[in-house]
Amino acid sequence: MPTQTKNVARLLRLMARLRAPGGCPWDREQTHRSIRHNLIEETYEALDALDDGNMAGFQDELGDLLLQVVFHSQIASEAGQFNFDAVAKTIADKLVRRHPHVFGRKKADTSREVLKQWEAIKKQEKQSHSIFSEIPRSLPALLKADKIQRKASRVGFDWKQVKDVVAKVEEELRELKAAHATGNRRHFAEELGDLLFAAVNLARYENYDPEDLLNRATHKFVKRFRKIEHAVRKQGRHLEDCSLKELDALWEATKRRRRA
Repeated sequence: MPTQTKNVARLLRLMARLRAPGGCPWDREQTHRSIRHNLIEETYEALDALDDGNMAGFQDELGDLLLQVVFHSQIASEAGQFNFDAVAKTIADKLVRRHPHVFGRKKADTSREVLKQWEAIKKQEKQSHSIFSEIPRSLPALLKADKIQRKASRVGFDWKQVKDVVAKVEEELRELKAAHATGNRRHFAEELGDLLFAAVNLARYENYDPEDLLNRATHKFVKRFRKIEHAVRKQGRHLEDCSLKELDALWEATKRRRRA
């Protein structure tokens, strides 16, 4: 038996033992709902390890993520619904169906053609009337906007040039300023949402991950602000003791040191 098969079989046996009578009290108490947030948490921990370039940590976190699949599969198996083997078979069959250019006689020479074909097959399988039907409701707003825009692009609804996307961002910014001038907060909030959506579109068009870009910008802000905190502590003061003018001066000094 190949090592990979032995290890998967061992993992499944361990999970079944933990859930069996005489197993782990905590594991036996869990339900699909009680551990649902672990899927998200473990995914983000895996992404953190990947972003840090920590391959040993990434391997470990992927194991934790796999455990969630095994855990849910075991719970479903006990209820007579499905098991891990069925989950693996389902995704393997789906890969074959959605890659007819590899496993069949269809032709797709570019990634764009592959994605367009994938969406067409998926829509047919789901008998869906909209390309957006399968967008998860619980996706964070930034990820959801990006995913929706990418799906629209795959069916040809997209900008022709990046300058047009930039122009759209500028248009939304002008509309935001106009809404702010009216004092109508409801209109202002709507225009602010439109501006965020346009910014996501620009990131997507230029093949950036908007979630990653915002995380980087947030990380940069936190890193600079911590330097301000350090400088204030060295003065024997607290942030609350400083005026906005003083904090701004420290902020600008931090930026200048970075550019130097």
